[in-house]
Amino acid sequence: MLKKMRGFTLIELLIVVAIIGILAALLIPNALEAIQKAKQKSAMKEIMVVSTAAVDYITDHGDWTGVSQNGPLVAANPFMTGVAGFYVKVIPVNDPWNTPYQAYCGKTAVQAGISAAIDAGEDDFAMTCWGRDKGEGPIGQINYTTSAPEGGRYNVSKMGDFDNDLVAWNGSWVVGPSTTLIAGS
Repeated sequence: MLKKMRGFTLIELLIVVAIIGILAALLIPNALEAIQKAKQKSAMKEIMVVSTAAVDYITDHGDWTGVSQNGPLVAANPFMTGVAGFYVKVIPVNDPWNTPYQAYCGKTAVQAGISAAIDAGEDDFAMTCWGRDKGEGPIGQINYTTSAPEGGRYNVSKMGDFDNDLVAWNGSWVVGPSTTLIAGS
């Protein structure tokens, strides 16, 4: 006798599709959050690379005399030519979200969006990344002061938290995601 060949029933196919749908609904948000976290960490690393080069420049020259930078990094401006080459091989111009990094040096460093009473000197600088939303803010909600430096920290618990800015002042983080040590204190 010939055995009859049988395929999948509609119910079996629907069950498999439902299982795949449930797994996708659980895994895709975590994957998207991991991508954004990787971009944030990459931006933080690049800001520290430029900040380290700027600290080296200040160590050699004393201040930012003759170098002006007040906003987006662009090629061939005095800041880029002063820091590039000798202090860092390649300066990243755009963040991982494809928005220009913001840099401020000298007395203009307080314009980095820090809502604090900071008296900037000729040797100060700030580097800023606007985050996933590609726009300035919500830095106004973050109150960094020298007496309470943790005021510039924020927790990353949802996708909207990647819209927050990243700011390094003189090579130290003043606005950025908090670590478990800061969150626990």
